[in-house]
Amino acid sequence: MELDLDFMQETLLLVWQGAGVTLSLTALSLLLAAPVAFYFAVLRVRGARLGGRLVRGYVSFVRGTPLILQILLLYSLLPSIVNEIVRDLGLDINVFEAVDPFYYAVFIFTINTIALLTEAFRAALLAIPKGQLEAGLAGGLTAFQTYLHVILPQALVVALPSIANITVNLIKGTSLAFLMTVKDIMAVGKIAASYGYNYIEAYLDVFIVYLVLCTIVQLLFAAAERRVGAFHGQN
Repeated sequence: MELDLDFMQETLLLVWQGAGVTLSLTALSLLLAAPVAFYFAVLRVRGARLGGRLVRGYVSFVRGTPLILQILLLYSLLPSIVNEIVRDLGLDINVFEAVDPFYYAVFIFTINTIALLTEAFRAALLAIPKGQLEAGLAGGLTAFQTYLHVILPQALVVALPSIANITVNLIKGTSLAFLMTVKDIMAVGKIAASYGYNYIEAYLDVFIVYLVLCTIVQLLFAAAERRVGAFHGQN
C-alpha cells in the first residue's frame, strides 16, 4: 500500500480548518455545563433529598449510556420536539432548516459534560473541609457568597486534573458531531476523502490534528496545575 502524500498534505490544511468548530464546540459545552454541574454537585454534597436523587439518576443515566446513542436519539428527537412547539405557537418556521446543527451538538455535548463535571466537582467539594461553609456564614456571608468566593476557588483547584481529563475526552468525543452534519475535524476529513476514496490518508490527517490539539490542551492544564501548586506552596 502506498500513501498519497500530496493528498495528505493538502487535506491536512483542510482538516485544520475544522479545528475551530471542534474547539468552539468543546469550549461552549464546558462553559454551559460548568455552572449547572457545580450546582448539581452542591445538591449531592449537601444531601438534598429530592434534588440529590434526581441529580444522581441523571448522572447515572448519562454515564451509563453510550454517547453515540445519546446523539442518535436526541438529534432525532430534538428537532421534532422544537418543530412541534413552533407549530403550536402558530409560527411559520421550518425548524429543520432554521436551526444550525451545531447548536444541537452543543446541547447534546453540554448535557453529557454536565454529568461528568458534576462528579468531578462533587469529589472536589468533598475534599474541602466542612468548616469552610460555617466559617463563611459566621463571617456574615450568605451561603451563595461563601460558595462563590471561598469554596468554589478551592474546589476548582482540586478538580483541575479531572477537568483536564474531561476536556481532552470532550475534544475527542466531538468527533461524533459529524453524525449531526457538523463540519468539525472528522467531518472535513471524511468529506475530503470521499472524492477519491483516500480514507486512510484522511484519517491519518485527522489523527494528527486530534493528537496535536489534545497534547496542547494537556500541556496547558499541566502548566496551570504547576502554577496553582506553586501559588499554594507560597501561601
